[in-house]
Amino acid sequence: MKKPRLLIVGCGDVVRRALPWLTQHFTVYATARSKESAAQLNTLGIRPIFADLDQPKSLARIRGIAQFLIHSAPPGTGTGDARTRALIAALSHAKIKRNEILPQRLRRAVYISTSGVYGDCGGDWIDETRPTNAQSTRAAKRIDAETNLRNWAGRHGVRLSILRAPGIYALDRLPLERIRRAEPVLHTAEDSYSNHIHADDLAQALCLALFRGLPLRTYNIVDDEPHKMGDYFAQVADYAQLPRPPKISRAAAQSQLSPALLSYLNESRRILNTRAKRELKLRLRYPTIQDCFAYSKN
Repeated sequence: MKKPRLLIVGCGDVVRRALPWLTQHFTVYATARSKESAAQLNTLGIRPIFADLDQPKSLARIRGIAQFLIHSAPPGTGTGDARTRALIAALSHAKIKRNEILPQRLRRAVYISTSGVYGDCGGDWIDETRPTNAQSTRAAKRIDAETNLRNWAGRHGVRLSILRAPGIYALDRLPLERIRRAEPVLHTAEDSYSNHIHADDLAQALCLALFRGLPLRTYNIVDDEPHKMGDYFAQVADYAQLPRPPKISRAAAQSQLSPALLSYLNESRRILNTRAKRELKLRLRYPTIQDCFAYSKN
């Protein structure tokens, strides 16, 4: 029995963690922008396709190639997410040429978005029913992508799942350099809540959503324990046996921290993952950051 075909657009770290399972269940294709990346994909058991979301004409190569889609490419420059719009345009125009194999009808798609689309929630507990309220350019681009994907999937009968992920971490993705530089964090009383997910757990959710995700459904993929941001950095510092970051007031942070970090600190929310556990049957390998650190020491 032939395996169904899966197209990956944006084969980054999280998706690569899912490849052992994906390559067992699919014939996997992925877009590549260079000969080097194509060669690397080959070594992972993936069939590369030279296609670039910033070069829409190149996307003709992906039309009708797969029944399943994983889209995890980040937005590009400019207003909105032109990359996702280009992808949608390509997928919407699969044509049959003479003597060509019948194109595959795309049935299911998963898009990895961000929990930043919720904006500042004042530290409240929220779920997927919370309206989006982008307060940064990066989040606004993700909302644009989500909206266009949802409209496209509805028109074409594609079963789309949107995974909203917060800060992604793993033992090889910790902010150790920031801690070594002794960059400050906020005093606990003024600090914002942040949410995290281990890269392996996000990869697992991605695989589950391909088969269990409900149509046009959004899922928060977060662990069980939101933290004040300073507490997260303190846990990482303790694990790495580094000094904990110094603490400053929010007023002092305005002149000492980068605009990018300040934009994160200006948003506070605690995110529930009930829907993912109920509908995707997601069982977190690392329900908390401490679980990850404890497991690594065993």
